Amino acid sequence: MTPLTPEQAGALAERLRAAGRRIVLANGCFDLLHVGHVRYLAAARALGDVLFVGINDDAAVARLKGPGRPLMPAGERAELLAALRWVDHVVVFSEDTADRLVALVRPDVQAKGTDYTAASVPEAATARAVGAEIAIVGDDKAHATRDLIGRIAERFARDR
Repeated sequence: MTPLTPEQAGALAERLRAAGRRIVLANGCFDLLHVGHVRYLAAARALGDVLFVGINDDAAVARLKGPGRPLMPAGERAELLAALRWVDHVVVFSEDTADRLVALVRPDVQAKGTDYTAASVPEAATARAVGAEIAIVGDDKAHATRDLIGRIAERFARDR
């Protein structure tokens, strides 16, 4: 599966919108897929007919998350996400925020995880400008990639 470019996603979204489909956009790094991600994406998909998932490219993940990240390259992260039944399209983008992707896709809903509030969503102004509703969805943020990496490192260090 080849992920879409932001421009391809925008063109596809335009065709889907013309066909009357409700478009949802979710985004993140998805560096180590875990149950919190699955719950976020399932809840996002429930808000519309088509779910686009934007993922930050490797350079953006390194800038956002620091040394040693990403753990998996964007192509592998995109392939894992595309395998989830709730995900219709995966888009890789190079910016630190999804503002440009939101502007191109013009979703009906911009879905973010529960580590955000409607006021803290980085793309909120862009989402409002394109007429998108902002929805905070998923579990209560009891899962984080950073915490999972820490547990793995701790357990493997203890076993040596």
